[in-house]
Amino acid sequence: MHIHILGICGTFMGGLAALARESGHKVTGCDANVYPPMSDQLRALGIELIEGFGPEQMALAPDLYVVGNVVSRGNALMEAVLDAGAQYTSGPQWLTDNVLQGRHVLAVAGTHGKTSTTSMLAWMLEKGGLNPGFLVGGVPLNFGVSARLGNTQPGSPFVIEADEYDTAFFDKRSKFVHYRPRTAILNNLEYDHADIFENLAAIERQFHHLVRTVPAHGRLVVNAREESLQRVLTMGCWSEVQRFGARKEEPGALRARGEPHAFDVLRGSLKIARVEWPLLGEHNQLNAIAAIAAAEHVGVAPEVAARALASFENVRRRLELIGETRGIRVYDDFAHHPTAMRTTVNGLRRKVGIERILAVFEPRSNTMKLGAMKAQLPWSLEEADLAFCHSGGLGWDAVQAMAPMGKQAVVCDTIPELVQRVVAAARPGDHILCMSNGGFGGVHARLLEALGAAR
Repeated sequence: MHIHILGICGTFMGGLAALARESGHKVTGCDANVYPPMSDQLRALGIELIEGFGPEQMALAPDLYVVGNVVSRGNALMEAVLDAGAQYTSGPQWLTDNVLQGRHVLAVAGTHGKTSTTSMLAWMLEKGGLNPGFLVGGVPLNFGVSARLGNTQPGSPFVIEADEYDTAFFDKRSKFVHYRPRTAILNNLEYDHADIFENLAAIERQFHHLVRTVPAHGRLVVNAREESLQRVLTMGCWSEVQRFGARKEEPGALRARGEPHAFDVLRGSLKIARVEWPLLGEHNQLNAIAAIAAAEHVGVAPEVAARALASFENVRRRLELIGETRGIRVYDDFAHHPTAMRTTVNGLRRKVGIERILAVFEPRSNTMKLGAMKAQLPWSLEEADLAFCHSGGLGWDAVQAMAPMGKQAVVCDTIPELVQRVVAAARPGDHILCMSNGGFGGVHARLLEALGAAR
């Protein structure tokens, strides 16, 4: 079958394209912005990428169009598909029908940490000898690809990053309700996606739709610290619940004892595993415990899962060191929600101690573009020594939003101005942390080039 994917360079749709190609289908695709890492992965697989959504792509005459949620009515190619009465479906529906049927699906949901936790869980199952399939919203460094089929025998595990964002312009349910998991991690839950959700209660309702799909013999792995998740379960729960992350001993629940980089995993008061690994931050510690609980549900013992983390290499764009020049290090991170930004800065702070952190970010997500969380930006950046905001294309006043940070904050309308201001402020020993959920205009390479030229 020939499938043509609209919005192919999104992390989810790009992973779907890889799975379709591995399944033997002919795959082509298009997107408005073709950029790494997904564009590199797709080209390496021999998948033809077309820039834009021109109606002339109808000449490809695929058997099926798979439509990403970046596509809306008025899109020229989509309008042509509708006019022609051509066959189309959503990405999550195609995945369910063609990949997930008959598999033991392990879904990782939450506002933050989905990509890292999904990658951890897939690696635990890999080291446990299960050869899992997976689809991750990023590129796990241990695997080098964002998706693979793995063992396709009935009942074999498939690990998927379960996003609460809507499915497609014709299906406004959250993506994750399609996946029908037997094991589901509910990692955390707070307000996000202001473009489609009115409030936190609306997102909690979608999470409960996910809970409704987990069978009675399934397992929900739930963060005990999140009041929002407790409200979700109060709406109704029909499955086994494994709580994790409680701050004090709780019978049956998993928790950590020790520092985030070296800690014991306890069930109640009983030590069941020991984790020693290179990752930092309490958020990663919680992600690890959640993944251990989920892996146990498919037969990977906690001590085996914990040992796997010693060789876990994380995901591209998660505090990823891009380069160093003149003693100045430049990092890339996918953080875009204020809570994720704060967590990322804190993780780097724990690593570098008193050395300076220059946080460079763009409010690029739909939620941030709407200004729904602009008041939280100073809070998210308070552990940085300096903060540089790219304000191009915003409909709200970034200077006013950053004003509580005083001289610590710099706002720039263009990428060249941003690079110039960062380079002027940087000095040997600094750590420049770039945060965006997009390509950020290639700012990482521009910074390294400009820093090198400023010798």
